[in-house]
Amino acid sequence: ALDPQAQPLNEEEMARLALGLRTRLQNDAGNVEGWLMLGRTGMILGNAGTATGAYANAYRLDPKNSDAALGYAEALTRSSDPEDNRRGGELLRRLVSRDHTDIRVLSLYAFSAFEQQRFDEAVAAWEMMLKLLPAGDARRAVIERSIRLAQEK
Repeated sequence: ALDPQAQPLNEEEMARLALGLRTRLQNDAGNVEGWLMLGRTGMILGNAGTATGAYANAYRLDPKNSDAALGYAEALTRSSDPEDNRRGGELLRRLVSRDHTDIRVLSLYAFSAFEQQRFDEAVAAWEMMLKLLPAGDARRAVIERSIRLAQEK
């Protein structure tokens, strides 16, 4: 069980965890949860190659797994490769069309669209998020600022 009082792992411990996961996954390549954990670890460590590859494997194994799809899309949209960005954007559009009420998907889609200067798409996604979030939600102020910023562009 996870200990809520435990100290978070430091970078060296995270790197060892990633190495252990990678080693284990060589013998258990069908382990979606293992690939997801390696993807998350890669993102935390700033290792885009590890994150993208791990999330790609998880998504290939279980394309209906929302964590795998969203992790893969996020890794692709954060890549320095424009082709990865394009593929990540396509995946996000498919995810939004599949479920336009998933706040995580809408948020990533909006920020990705904003970064790619597709401001109308970003605003539309943020406006959908505002409809879904309760009135007192702290994220509303950030979203409203983001909408104003996009509309000024």
